[in-house]
Amino acid sequence: MSAAALFHTAMLAALRSDPAFGGALNGVFEGPAVKATAPYAELGELLVSDWGAKELAGVELRTAIFIRDRAEGPARLHTLAAAADRVMAAIPADLPGEPAIWRIASLAPLRSRIIRDGPGAWVAIVEHRVRILQAE
Repeated sequence: MSAAALFHTAMLAALRSDPAFGGALNGVFEGPAVKATAPYAELGELLVSDWGAKELAGVELRTAIFIRDRAEGPARLHTLAAAADRVMAAIPADLPGEPAIWRIASLAPLRSRIIRDGPGAWVAIVEHRVRILQAE
């Protein structure tokens, strides 16, 4: 399995199982939710680019988490965006796979923003940069 696929699986599992994030939502979906009641989260596109060295295979990933809510204001989204950052930072560094083991070299928040998405609708977008190297 590729490093991107392994990380995507780990990210989804971590977000779903965290009580402060997944436990506060009506679902964490891999892509656009067809039928969901706010608040819920969707994983955005996973952008993958080469990030290796002379003898090391590696990738750089750009992730996006969309958190959607219907409320008078964005207060709950601020809390959920902070929880998403905490969950991402706690993803275990080793991503065991076949035929290689991949290791997260760095995981950094890039940006977070909250925007209006119509009357009473809000969306938080939380983005991270993840660099992964082949360990074996």
